[in-house]
Amino acid sequence: MDPQMKRGMIDVCVLKVLQKGDSYGYQIAKDAENVVPVSESTLYPILRRLESAGALTVYSVEHNNRIRRYYSITDIGRRKIKDYLADFEEIKKIYEFVKGED
Repeated sequence: MDPQMKRGMIDVCVLKVLQKGDSYGYQIAKDAENVVPVSESTLYPILRRLESAGALTVYSVEHNNRIRRYYSITDIGRRKIKDYLADFEEIKKIYEFVKGED
């Protein structure tokens, strides 16, 4: 799969996980692993990129004497999911055309 396309899909999967509720890095990776396995070393740059784009916000909570960073989806992030779904409909039409009978 094209790396750029895959990157966009991972981004939207991360946002979809966060649409269910705020979460932290390790848990996000676990929640997404059945759909798209993503290592923590791949996940954190994605989270930073999404934060820079305004698609999520970050806050810290103390947990077992450690600071845990939680991520929360924003309206921009929700819009990115909607945009992805709209784009996917176009891609699906192209796929059906290419797959079609000769």
